Amino acid sequence: MSTDERTEAKPQHGRFTSEVMAGGSVVEKSDDELVGGLRGAVGVLGVVALIGILGLFSIWWLVFVVGVLIAIFLHETGHFVTARWTGMKATQFFIGFGPRLWSFRRGETEYGVRALPLGAFVRIIGMNNMDEVEAGDEDRTYRSKSYPKRLLVISAGSIMHMLIAIALLFVVYVADGEVVERDGAEIGIVQEAGPAAVAGLEPGDVVLSIDGEEVGGSADLGRLVQANEPGTSLAFDVLREGQALTIPVTLGANTDEESVLFGKPYVGVSSGAYYDTIEHSVPAAAVNAVTDIFPTSWEMTKGAVRVLNPVNIFTHVTGSNDDLETRPTTLVGVTGLSDDVGDAQGIIGILFLLAVLNVFVGVFNMFPLLPLDGGHAAIATYERLRERGGQRYYADVAKMMPFAMAVMTVLLFLFMSGLYLDITDPVG
Repeated sequence: MSTDERTEAKPQHGRFTSEVMAGGSVVEKSDDELVGGLRGAVGVLGVVALIGILGLFSIWWLVFVVGVLIAIFLHETGHFVTARWTGMKATQFFIGFGPRLWSFRRGETEYGVRALPLGAFVRIIGMNNMDEVEAGDEDRTYRSKSYPKRLLVISAGSIMHMLIAIALLFVVYVADGEVVERDGAEIGIVQEAGPAAVAGLEPGDVVLSIDGEEVGGSADLGRLVQANEPGTSLAFDVLREGQALTIPVTLGANTDEESVLFGKPYVGVSSGAYYDTIEHSVPAAAVNAVTDIFPTSWEMTKGAVRVLNPVNIFTHVTGSNDDLETRPTTLVGVTGLSDDVGDAQGIIGILFLLAVLNVFVGVFNMFPLLPLDGGHAAIATYERLRERGGQRYYADVAKMMPFAMAVMTVLLFLFMSGLYLDITDPVG
């Protein structure tokens, strides 16, 4: 289609419906409607200035947000490159949604930045039967391609997130080693003149067992202590700077009358999980960066399912649930947390946080729910299963619009709840 012939197309099924099912704008603009020149420069400078302002509050916010933007860009690059490679026509590549701030055209694709920083999209023509295209472009639509090609293109964004995570984990492991959680409870604070202090326990000691019973974590330490009576002497097997020690501790009685544990046995310590650092060679770091993606993805999957539970969302908003593992959060909350991570662990901590975030996004994006990429992959798989005798089957995605709207309502509820919590009760 020539520049002069290019005109704005109006989707038959309604713009909003078509864009929800396609995952982005389906409206093409003519060349004289592109946003360049002074207006485009002002738009780009405005975006850069807004991002730069973050650095005035925290350099780690700025570093983290730039990392997120790079990940978003690479996600869409995955879709774009595989679409072009498999013969599909990609007409738009935008960062952001909403009104255009800046755009230009190279070949058949319009590139640019839009006003709402809610993600990015690549417009591939003919994503489904609702997406109308010119007759001459039909053989370049997403829907016309084979199942393996469609699955590759729609999965490419999440694949990019996994590759980013592997690269980041590799850098972290080479530079700073791999931090793994071990059995045991690491003592953080020892109460002055308390039973633990009198016995000789010190901050940094790792309690491995008590009277022969293994301590898997901080909860085990409390449980084993509470299973005895004040005045009982217990043998604490601890690890101190790599040396194994056995320290007898005589339990005291809690004297805090306002505590629910008043009169109960106690040792006078606070403790947390025990983490160890494994130093890797460069090859070992590469192998572990790849293999660690699988258990991390599984944990992210379980976490996403827990957070999507409406009961968990409601109880967190009402304040009756303080379990961080089920709490909804947004990029605002994670960005706020990046400040603490950066201050405590520097750039290595930020890179690790970005690696985990990329794994989460890559997994969540492939949940079989429209309008996520996983929803499109599910449709492609359904169409493949319905094929008979080599005859292609095309799903009527218009019938799935109510389901897609229900999913969007839950995601909006999740987002607003997470944003409310991030503002009123930030993590960290």
